[in-house]
Amino acid sequence: MTVAVVTGMGVVAPTGLGTRQHWARTMRGEAAIGRITAFDPQRYSSTLAGEISGFVPAEHLTKRLLPQTDRMTQLSLVAADWALRDAAVEVASLPEFGMGVVTAGSAGGFEFGHRELDKLWRKGPEHVSAYQSFAWFYAVNTGQISIREGLRGPSGVLVTEQAGGLDAIAQARRRVRDGTAAMVCGAVDGSPCPWGWVAHLAGGRISTSEDPLRAYLPFDVDAAGYVPGDGGALFVLEAEEAARDRGVTSWHGEIGGYAATFDPPPDSDRPSTLRRAIELALADANIGADEIDVVFADGSGLPELDRVEADALRAVFGPHGVPVTVPKTMTGRLGAGGAALDLATALLTMRHGEIPPTVNVSRPVPEYELDLVTEPRPTAASAVLVVARGYGGFNAAMVVTRRKSAG
Repeated sequence: MTVAVVTGMGVVAPTGLGTRQHWARTMRGEAAIGRITAFDPQRYSSTLAGEISGFVPAEHLTKRLLPQTDRMTQLSLVAADWALRDAAVEVASLPEFGMGVVTAGSAGGFEFGHRELDKLWRKGPEHVSAYQSFAWFYAVNTGQISIREGLRGPSGVLVTEQAGGLDAIAQARRRVRDGTAAMVCGAVDGSPCPWGWVAHLAGGRISTSEDPLRAYLPFDVDAAGYVPGDGGALFVLEAEEAARDRGVTSWHGEIGGYAATFDPPPDSDRPSTLRRAIELALADANIGADEIDVVFADGSGLPELDRVEADALRAVFGPHGVPVTVPKTMTGRLGAGGAALDLATALLTMRHGEIPPTVNVSRPVPEYELDLVTEPRPTAASAVLVVARGYGGFNAAMVVTRRKSAG
């Protein structure tokens, strides 16, 4: 069966722009959660977020693109540029329909939409941008990336909230296995605006703590919600043979296995299917639980959901059976971008031989029986599991493995 390899990645995260910045800050355990700066959060019950700082769209994109794109899309375009550059892909050298795009989103361009709604109410309909017709749409990142990069192959978008980043990569793997030479895939998400913030608050899961060090504490006895953020990662995924044919001799890793399940209704008294997603992903990768070197957990930060995940991990790996980390405690949960960023960090873990820490979690719940990594830890990881869960019952699990070269 065709092996799908990750030959390029681009990271835009609260912990840094680009893989180098993100990895350095993550390994130092420097959290990027703080009081919201994109707007005044004083009137809202939650005031903290993981925001990307230092991003100046005009430094990366043409003037023509700036007035027609939401900040989320601008970040996506830059991440796609970086991923393609990292993979050294010459799109013009590929067949006309040889490369496509699959992204995931949970909200769309809420910031753009909020701005245009404000114009509508304050000034009138004639002041609303024509670009509002697509800039708000959750599929806009796929469209804009395909246009900008000239990618005319199979494309799509998935909406499964936090699980979306993995689901998009899995869909790209299917396309590669079906014969498409290469795909841009992953997710960049976030909605740093009052409209987007109200949507987050409506879910009732956001932490109301005003202390950045205590607001998001997955698997901790004081867990009481999560902190949202913006960002994510995009990748170039290729068939191994196609990568070899164009002279590629090394890559970040292989997409070894994947599975997705859907939980039953909360009032059904039936158990979560998260464990099954993990087991199916291991089976798809053709490896045993004892071969997984580290798990990047979903880490919801809500006690009832943390318990479900801990139970699933304990059932698959045994008590304290595998190192577990939640580096998103430094960034917050990034919607569809969260799992994509976890995947990028997992690939960097295999490259650098260190597990990033779960910061601020000082009192892990004892009965969870997790080997929670709270300080950087050396590892010779060659297989990593990434777990993600989306609001509404979506579960996804992905195994990435390491091969140093194509030889």
